[in-house]
Amino acid sequence: MRIGIVTREWPPDVYGGAGVHVEHLVAALRGLPAGTAGGELDVDVHCFGSPRDDATAHAVPEGLREANGALQALGVDVQIAAALGDADLVHSHTWYANTAGLLAALVHGAPHVITAHSLEPRRPWKAEQLGGGYRLSSWAERTAYLAADAVIAVSHGMRTDVLDAYPELDPARVHVVGNGVDAEAYRPVEAPDTVRALGVDPDRPYALFVGRITRQKGLVHLLAAAEQLPADVGLVLCAGAADTPAEHQQVADAVAALQARREGVVWIEAMLPREQLVPLITGATVFVVPSVYEPLGIVNLEAAACGTAVVASAVGGIPEVVDDGRTGLLVPYDPEDPDGFAAGLAARMTELLRDPDRAARMGAAGRERVLAEFGWPAIARQTVDVYTAVLSGRA
Repeated sequence: MRIGIVTREWPPDVYGGAGVHVEHLVAALRGLPAGTAGGELDVDVHCFGSPRDDATAHAVPEGLREANGALQALGVDVQIAAALGDADLVHSHTWYANTAGLLAALVHGAPHVITAHSLEPRRPWKAEQLGGGYRLSSWAERTAYLAADAVIAVSHGMRTDVLDAYPELDPARVHVVGNGVDAEAYRPVEAPDTVRALGVDPDRPYALFVGRITRQKGLVHLLAAAEQLPADVGLVLCAGAADTPAEHQQVADAVAALQARREGVVWIEAMLPREQLVPLITGATVFVVPSVYEPLGIVNLEAAACGTAVVASAVGGIPEVVDDGRTGLLVPYDPEDPDGFAAGLAARMTELLRDPDRAARMGAAGRERVLAEFGWPAIARQTVDVYTAVLSGRA
């Protein structure tokens, strides 16, 4: 079985959860024993960008270099589709790559499977940011989803969202295969000197946020909540890759104002390499995920794998990952009550920051759960089950 994986992100250009997912899924698929699904499994990766040793990369066509970003993505997709003639099945990830799978299915007759990492209709703020680009990305996603032979949702909450956004889809074609985490790469690593070198006091209890600066991740709500935290605790923001200059400035202004009023607020404006990030997560008393939309949120799994308790919004697939009261605490989110959400975040964070022993027990339970339920080999086998069902006409 020859699988063509299509993705915008591939190492070293990985900036979000979808890219992390694809990287580890491909490694796990390639690591499955010979004879999986009744034959040899060959996995070819087609990605966006500059040449790679372990994938076929496709650059933006010359004539589209100055075009709208959504048009550039579709131009890359056309090139990828042309290169997928040998694939028995195409598996695409995110709207950037979905059109490549759609076109390959039409031209070459290969079945097309989509993994749903997020949905354009669930991110309406992009219309303000991208205008016509958002209209085009929404069209591309919808067209590909409705034509796909199967859709894989990364959580049950995401499956509900997919069927709500695209009610024309046959529910039997929408499968659930969860996200995973590399529990060896993400494991407890006590390295206070590494934490200190990042400008963070490892002896002060601190809450940690890791993510992109985008409205989806709810960073502005966390900054509002920080005003209500005890004065002696720290807040560390590992946040970069802003969606827009305006969002970056909004966060910069809020952080500066917060730093003027309290100590222990550290902004690391970068996506840290794993050897620095893992000790930073391990050293945190609590990891905070204030997302307003999250199909699952790999960062929740990464924090749990590092043995750190999680405080997160109860949206999307997060409640399937954060076991409320056991591996962390959940906070209800109501878009009509942002002040209530900020207060809830502050209260839950304070509970654990004031009770580090309880937080440590939750972190240990989270690590145990990751090892039992969220390993990549199992996820790869479930993904191959979907491939087999599609190729046999059962999906």
